[in-house]
Parts: sequence; structure tokens; C-alpha cells
Amino acid sequence: MRTILKAILLMSLCSSATAPAMAINRANHDKKEANIYEEEANIHEEEANDSTRHQPLTESSVKLNEVVVTGLTGSQKLKQSPAPISFVSARQLEMQPSTNIIDAIAHQPGVSQITTGSGISKPVIRGLGYNRVVVVNDGIRQEGQQWGDEHGIEIDPASVHSVEILKGPASLMYGSDAMAGVLIFHSAPTLAKGDMRANFSTGYQTNNGLFDYSLNFAGNQGGFVWNTRYSGKMAHAYKNKYDGYVFGSSLREQAFSQLLGWNYRQGHSHLTLDYYHLTPGIVEGERDEKTGELEIPEGYDAKSYGKPMPYQQIHHYKAVLDNSWFLGDGNLKFLLGYQQNRRQEFEEEENPKECGLDFMLHTMNYDLHYLSPEMNGWKFSTGINGMWQQSVNKGSEFLIPAYHLFDYGVFATVSKEIGKLNLSGGIRYDHRHLHSEALREEDDAEPHGSGLNDSFRFQAFKRSFEGVTGSIGLAYEILPDFNLKLNLARGFRAPNISELSSNGVHEGTQRYELGNTSLKPENSWQFDLGLDYSSPIISAELSLFANRINHYIYSEKLADENNQPVLIDDTPAYQFTSGDARILGGEASIDIHPVEHLHIGNTFSYVNSVQLHQPSESKYLPFTPAPRWVSDVRYEFVCDGKTFDHLFVKLQMDCNLRQNHYFAANDTETATPSYTLLNMYAGTDVKLHGKRLLSLYLSGENLTNRAYQNHLSRLKYLDVNQVTGRRGVYNMGRNFSIKIVVPIEL
Repeated sequence: MRTILKAILLMSLCSSATAPAMAINRANHDKKEANIYEEEANIHEEEANDSTRHQPLTESSVKLNEVVVTGLTGSQKLKQSPAPISFVSARQLEMQPSTNIIDAIAHQPGVSQITTGSGISKPVIRGLGYNRVVVVNDGIRQEGQQWGDEHGIEIDPASVHSVEILKGPASLMYGSDAMAGVLIFHSAPTLAKGDMRANFSTGYQTNNGLFDYSLNFAGNQGGFVWNTRYSGKMAHAYKNKYDGYVFGSSLREQAFSQLLGWNYRQGHSHLTLDYYHLTPGIVEGERDEKTGELEIPEGYDAKSYGKPMPYQQIHHYKAVLDNSWFLGDGNLKFLLGYQQNRRQEFEEEENPKECGLDFMLHTMNYDLHYLSPEMNGWKFSTGINGMWQQSVNKGSEFLIPAYHLFDYGVFATVSKEIGKLNLSGGIRYDHRHLHSEALREEDDAEPHGSGLNDSFRFQAFKRSFEGVTGSIGLAYEILPDFNLKLNLARGFRAPNISELSSNGVHEGTQRYELGNTSLKPENSWQFDLGLDYSSPIISAELSLFANRINHYIYSEKLADENNQPVLIDDTPAYQFTSGDARILGGEASIDIHPVEHLHIGNTFSYVNSVQLHQPSESKYLPFTPAPRWVSDVRYEFVCDGKTFDHLFVKLQMDCNLRQNHYFAANDTETATPSYTLLNMYAGTDVKLHGKRLLSLYLSGENLTNRAYQNHLSRLKYLDVNQVTGRRGVYNMGRNFSIKIVVPIEL
């Protein structure tokens, strides 16, 4: 791997490239390509190219409706997509302070996150998370031990230009695991011929001392495109008023990406190389029984940026070959990707270089699809995609067995525009084969290799899963700027390796996890109803959904006959099981623009998740997000000024209501009281001679220093403070941040 890294670094010294956007949405400036991609490129590039004209800080529904999105059936305008989709622009990402990329989008309606400290976030869409959310980056599925509840997303936030959030089953385009939806992280589109640009960004946060930076250089000379980016980040332990500094919540991050490619009249060929390295601490939450304070190793500095035991270490390498060719008026796309993910957990002070859990995952992704030319308003696409995986255990401890996986999916989509009516749908067939390897553990009491009392930690097994999915939907313009959307989709998810065969202590979750080889695939039916309206004064959106899931898989805490937790290796034991579930909910948003420069926005998200045919203590699905209301008032003081542009101040109230609907069996979860966070944001562009010199953003989050626990925080269930009676560790307290972005035109 050192050789690979050195090769990547050497290539960056010679040239660089612009990381590709999603293959379906790539923006190229060649005239023949522009007829497909020009609309998206204009939206994405407008802010970056022309900083002298006023651009709204939060795009209006009118503007967003012109954005080209992937959707469930291929490339289409946002207003024409029957499925619920949110779009997060480059400007919005730039203004939002965050520790990781999931933090940056967690304020979107219907989106939340399962967190393990400040450095690890797992996306949740409409109450469903874990590996029910597919993450797409550089055009392929991100695969980095996705089965882990506390495993974050190995993506550099600075490399993300915009985000699509598909809410609801998206198995039609992405296969197994897209039960909850899809997060598509787009890189910046390629530059116009003759352009070269660079930029530098840096930021600092006061609570955990987070310092980050990113350098980028991109260009397009005669069709040869490049982009190089290097990013770094480090943070010490965060603090709150109940726990003080939380030992184990520090992190360090490094990322490098390199794209090289060629844009030509008949298409493009791009090669992207990525490296991501993260070392997050592990918060164990052990406390002194007399003082109730979190235990901190002797001599440890809470503001240290080092790596305190225990901690994780993640290395993620990725190479993606992205090709697009025009065949007449049609378009053929081919993507081939390789990913290597290594995840280690270090926990022994006596042997700091020896890791316990050590997983090595190899993944090959492939995607071949054809977009037909439009014929009498009809658009067709068909293709095949899937992946091959091999996972190897390299550590001294074990949680999941080594395994091989291969899957493929064949799909076809169609859409038709009839006046103000847009119809779309499709069908897909998926097949997945999983082969697990056996592991025999030797009994140390017996002579080496005797086999007399050896036992199998994992038994070898083979499982195959298959499913048929599809969707059908419509979008209808009832009145000008008033749209109705209906969509019916079927989802499919095969059980992952952890759910089927885990058997060991998972340090990151503080659990002994047990699999269940008899689990069946999840399948679901979801119906979506959407209404949206936009005008110069007001924009509003309502999205409602009903989801029925068969064989929903979840982890249940084990208890003995006395209702006491079952302990294995002095760790609470959890086993995977399944049942049927019903999920209802929706999102509502309204933005009022009563006078020039003033915006008043409100969003509300609600999820009601119920397990069918279960006793009261098991009635609700685990880790269901609480109802959430976010209200903000934004005032733009200066728009298109000579020195300052986009000067704004925004006051936000983030209200998380009480969560009484929780999975109570065997004290797995507890109720979470309501809390409200007060946040303030401000920013401006500084101009010189009509060009943006830099952008400056200031923020203050949790201004009242409220001590709170998010219902989806895994730290909520750590040790009880024997002095105060409070359980677990609390979220971050008051935090101020500053961010500077400096664009450089060459």
C-alpha cells in the first residue's frame, strides 16, 4: 500500500484532475455533451464562476427544480422526479460547519445520523439506517465495512461539491441495501477548456479544537482534465457541561484524491484515485464511582491531538475508471472500480502496535448501462451492475468470518413526458451469493494442533438471495409552480455478513454480537405522496410516505430467565432477529420571503416506526429519530456589494421533541427528553476588483451550552454516573467555528 500511495503522490506532482460527478450527471463543456449535461453544469458552476452577481444563499424551489438529478429512473429534472429527492448545493455545504460529511447534511428534512462520538456518523433516512442506506461516490457504491453500526463514511467532505438525497427504496438503480434511500456525493464538474483554478480552505472549531484544511488544483487544457486535492483534519476531545472533556472522542483525518482524464467529442474517460485515512478514538465512558467523572489515563492531556487507547484506524483506497461514449443520440456508460478498506481497532496499552479486530475488505464494482435517445417523448435505459467482495480477518480477535460475495442486478427504466404529466418506472432483478469461511480456534490448554478440544468460532456456510424490485410514479403540474407527485416502489435488502454470522466482542459498540444464519431478505413496499409550490414570496413542500417492511432485521439485547442481561466475555450480548415493520411519516417545509433580503424558513420531520405482532416493549423499531422542527430567520445585509457580497446573518432554532417511541425490550433503549439548540451563522464574500477574494463564515452552535443527548447517539447507553444518576455520555456543548475559503484563478 505504501507503493500505491507513493505512486498516487507522484502523479499529483505531475498533473491533477477534477473528480467526476455521478456518471449519469456528468457535466462536460463539449458542445455534443452539453445537450445532456449543460443544465446541471450551469447550476453547479454559476456560483463559482460569477461571484460578481447576486446568488441566493439558499436556492429557491424555482431554481432547484431546474437541477438535473439521478432519481430512480435516470437523469431528469428535479421537478419531474416522482420520488422524493433533496438537493444540497455547493454553497450550502460551504456554509455549514461540520466534523464529517454526514454532519453537513444532517439538517436536511428526513435525514439524521447515528453517532459514536464526534468523529463517526452513520446516515439515517426516514428512520432507517445502518447498511439500508447506499452511499455513492465517484459514481460507485462506497464499500467500507458497511455492516458496522459505528463505521463512518470514508469520504473527504472537502471533495464533495453537491449531494443528492433519494428518500425511499431505490433498489431499482442501486440494488440490495437501498431500502431507506441513497446518498449521492457529487464531485465538481470538469472545467471549461482553457480554465485552471485552485482554492484553499481552512477552519477551526473552539469546542474540540478541530483544525482542518484543504488544497485543490484543477484545470482543462485542450480536453485534458485534472484535479488534485489534499485535505487534513485533527481534533482533540470535545466537552460538555456534564461530562467535561470526553476521553476518546479525538480524531485525525487525511485524504488525497487525484483525477486524470480526457474529454473528447464522443464522450470522456476519467480515472480517479482516492486515499482516505481516519484514526478516531473510541469512547468507553468508564467513570470513577466516587466522583462520577469520566476516567482519563494518568498523564493524558484532554487537549492532546494524539491517539489515546483505544482507537480505530481506517485506510481506504479507491480507483474508479469512468467512461462515457455517445452512440448516435444515445449514451453508453461504463464504470469499473476497485476499493480496499482496512479497519483496525487498537486497545492494548501494553502492545500499542498490535490490533485486536483487523478487517481487510476488497471490492470490485462494475456498472454498464445505456441511455437511449428520446423517441416521441419516451426515454429508455437498461443496464447491469453489481460487485465482487472478499473480506479477510488479519487480527487476533474476531467478530465476523472471512467471506466472499458476488452479486449482480439487471434493470430497465422508462419515462414519458405527456404535456404537464411525467410518468416513470422500471423493474430490476438482483442475485447475491455469499460464501463464509470456517474458523477453528485452538484450545490453549491442549497441545498445539491436537484438535482435541478445538472449537469452531465460525461455521462455513453458503447463502444465495434474490429479489425483484421496481417502481412506478408520476409528477403532474396541477397549476403553474404547483406540482403533485406520486410514487410506488419496492425495496430489497439481503442480510449482511454481520447479521448472519457475527460472533465476538465489538469494541466500537460495547456489545457481544451474535448472528443468525436463518435470516431472510428484507423486502418492502413504499408509497410516497408529494406536493410542492413555489413563488417569488413563498415556497412550500409536503412529502408523506407509508412503508411496509417484511423480515425487518434488528439487534435484540439478550436476557436470562431473571431478566438480567446476558454477558459474554463480560460484555452485554445482542443477537440479530427479524420481524415485520410499518413506518409512517413525512417532511414539511416552508420558506417565506416577505420582503427583500429577509427569509423565514421552517422544516418538520416525523417518523413513526412500529414492529408488527410484537409485545409492547418491542413495539417500536430501534434507533427511530425523534420528531424534529428546525426554524430559521436569515437576513442578507449586502447583496452584490463592491467589497462585501452575500453578507448575511442567520438565527436558527433546532428543536428535537421527546422520543417516547423506543425499543424498550431488555433495556435496549430508553426515552429521550426534548431539547432545543440555538444556533447562529454569518458569512460574507470579500471582493476585490469585482472578483471574489475569499469567503468568510462564522458560526455559533448550541449557544446556550445545553447539555443534551440525541436519541441516535450510541454514547447515550454507556455507564451510569453513580453520583448524578445520569446514564451515558452527552453530546457536544457550545461550539464556535470559523471557516475561510480562498479561490484562486490561474
